[in-house]
Amino acid sequence: MSVEFISAVHTDSGASGPAAASRTGFDRDHLRRYARALDDGGFDHTLVAYHSASPDAFQIAQFVATHTERIRPILAHRPGVVFPTHASRALATLDRISDGRLTVHIISGGSDEEQRREGDYLNKAERYERSDEYIQILRKVWQSDGPVSHEGKYFRFEGYYSDVKPVNGLIPISVGGSSQDAYRVGGQQGDIFGLWGEPLKETAEQIAAVNAVADAAGRPHPRIWVSFRPIIAATDELAWEKAHRTLGVLKDQASNTELLRHYRTTGRPANVGSQRLLDIADRGEVHDRCLWTAPAVATNAAGASTALVGSPETVAKALLDYVDIGCDLLSIRGYDPLNDAIDYARHVLPLVRQELAHRAAGAHAA
Repeated sequence: MSVEFISAVHTDSGASGPAAASRTGFDRDHLRRYARALDDGGFDHTLVAYHSASPDAFQIAQFVATHTERIRPILAHRPGVVFPTHASRALATLDRISDGRLTVHIISGGSDEEQRREGDYLNKAERYERSDEYIQILRKVWQSDGPVSHEGKYFRFEGYYSDVKPVNGLIPISVGGSSQDAYRVGGQQGDIFGLWGEPLKETAEQIAAVNAVADAAGRPHPRIWVSFRPIIAATDELAWEKAHRTLGVLKDQASNTELLRHYRTTGRPANVGSQRLLDIADRGEVHDRCLWTAPAVATNAAGASTALVGSPETVAKALLDYVDIGCDLLSIRGYDPLNDAIDYARHVLPLVRQELAHRAAGAHAA
């Protein structure tokens, strides 16, 4: 499988300043420019994130699909918000609109506080059980030639049928997380499994855990998606200077209760992924080639927050280190989202692809 690049769209031009951490509104023209910049820049996928306070992810994904030619939206979707029969039809419709470019990223929810904002009072283990059942229903409906009935722990319905089916029969499904529940659902159900940017050793251990579940279930190993926030400049020295400026802005934003009022959760993060990032930061600020954990500390590990810092050559080599341990989907989005995406497209993507082509040519010659 070829290595592919993922970004993430932002819906508000106010979220494109240095170290922006939240989405505060919707700017149609900015979103169009952003999506087209990713499309023209050679990114393969873009995440359409989900949060209870954000613009609706379904509609943002449709907007991205209709204003681009090739980039594949990855729609983040919470199973507790939309009943699976309706979701199966809505997702298949969106896949048709995008001409088969859609991927669905199932987010079970790591924070009880955030889930309850939308009326979801299941505990974390139950949410992952529900995600497992939800994914099975989606695929059952997409593949069925007739009415489908289902009676499970979380969902029950009779005689459901949808006229609209995905372009390719099924829509790729991504699962993410760092808990044993996440590994179980991802290994048993995921076509893709998403990880946040941890050191190489810890990342390899998580990949092995997911693959072991897939092996036990008799399934192919899911593709591995790993996420970073690269900070690049012409030289490593200049990149680190930029990184510390970015960190200062991040700290200022973290103290701005008005800016983050809808996005903040209290205390130590409840999700294992964020806990792991903070624990790794406690063990050191810089790991491996150039993995920087200080932004995770500044943001309380609110999402993918670790950075790769250096020149384009250094960051490209670091990304290739992750390819070497089994990651073939590289998610890179910056703390200055639009400007960083343009810089990555110009300076990082070509270096990674050039090295991969060189390796492939050497293997073919051998």
